[in-house]
Amino acid sequence: MRLFVSVDLPDELAEPVADLQEEFSEASGLDFTDPGQAHVTMKFLGDVGEDRLPVLESELEATVSDADVSPFTARFGGLGVFPTLEYISVLWLGVETGGEELTALHEAIEERTTAMGFDPEDHDFTPHVTLARMKHAGGKDLVQDLVRERDPTVGEMTVDEVRLTESTLTEDGPVYSTVERFPLE
Repeated sequence: MRLFVSVDLPDELAEPVADLQEEFSEASGLDFTDPGQAHVTMKFLGDVGEDRLPVLESELEATVSDADVSPFTARFGGLGVFPTLEYISVLWLGVETGGEELTALHEAIEERTTAMGFDPEDHDFTPHVTLARMKHAGGKDLVQDLVRERDPTVGEMTVDEVRLTESTLTEDGPVYSTVERFPLE
């Protein structure tokens, strides 16, 4: 199973995410994510054997409980890219409020999963929602201009759970399904 830990955006934010992606539709080279599957990746775990699932679920439940993060509001807005505006590989939607709580959850999840033997992250955590990946630089100028000029607010949600999510790769892109939910208390 190809797994990651996520905070999933609610269905009512799918349309505003799609509308924002539409603004970039003229930029060649972008491969857009499915707005109905929009999420903040808290930790990518990779391929995990089903035999490890019970322990992983138990550890994540304890981690979310021990992180001492109560349900909170996250507002999504602003644009950014990874790694830089000169070399764009990912176009993303930022987190205007709720970033501290998302970071606290990420740090707790990172510490626990690394102790379990999962690979540590090789970059700093930036809470974000991936809008598109750039396959080639044909539309780079347009992406750069829009990222510099636009400061959209997409909407907000109450974050009250973290999910363990399975990613199944298909010809039409990844399909995500929830394996388990871990409520914030």
